Amino acid sequence: MSKNAGNPTPSAVDKAPGGLTLAVVGLGLIGGSMAIDLRRRGFARQIIGVDRDPLHQATALRLGLVDEVADLAAAQARADLVLLAVPVDATLAILPEVMDRVHDRQVVCDVASTKRVIVERIRQHPHRRRFVPSHPMAGTEFSGPWAALSGLFDSKAAIICDREQSDDDAVACVERLYATLNMRMVHMQAQRHDMHVAYVSHVSHVISFTLALTVLDKERDEKAIFDLASGGFSSTARLAKSSADMWTPIFQHNRENLVSVLDAYNDRLQEFRRLIAEGDHEGLHQLISEANHIRRVLNG
Repeated sequence: MSKNAGNPTPSAVDKAPGGLTLAVVGLGLIGGSMAIDLRRRGFARQIIGVDRDPLHQATALRLGLVDEVADLAAAQARADLVLLAVPVDATLAILPEVMDRVHDRQVVCDVASTKRVIVERIRQHPHRRRFVPSHPMAGTEFSGPWAALSGLFDSKAAIICDREQSDDDAVACVERLYATLNMRMVHMQAQRHDMHVAYVSHVSHVISFTLALTVLDKERDEKAIFDLASGGFSSTARLAKSSADMWTPIFQHNRENLVSVLDAYNDRLQEFRRLIAEGDHEGLHQLISEANHIRRVLNG
């Protein structure tokens, strides 16, 4: 299909000012949080939820996250935009099926944390240009529709990958979605996305899981952990509460980048260990001072 194929029928983005029909596949933290603000801020006039878990379906309806629930095929048949808010493995499984049914006025996007395997999965699909791979860089350690939060995405980055492989109107529709969520747009290639998120997101979760396991191994008195844990431990270990169902496939599909950054992290960890073991106060002070430079980066 040619770019912006010239079909006179209005596209999803053309219809957006009046609010479009949105199918949200996956009614967890991300899908539910997006649904809240996309409705409140006028992007969607109708939201159809799709989820395999009956409890998630019932909760999303009760909380007003969605107007109704349906199976995937029925929801897609009525949607202007299909939002895949499920883990990477689930996205890989259902994306070809969704793309087989897509039409020239429909847009499909995903929010998975790894992108290369997803774009490779449908690279040769005849409807590839109706798909926009994206990743909103926001979340919490909680999961499920009851964890959905208004404002979760405000001021965060929304990454859109391989935009030249998608139709202009499809990209514009997804950019408007993220603009509605008050996110700032970042464009990059899928392979570079996976490398960068390994450095700034995925390794943080591995470190947090490792810290939690280490403390649980060394400190058998759970009451002592509860009583003595201060802000430093709580903030570092917070990510260890994240879902194994979500993070296991992320680590699997981004393993090359993640192993590389973990090797570098381990080198630094061994450097700290050596300086502490040797009582090298000057060396420790220098290393910590170097690490303090991250403040300048994080403060923009």
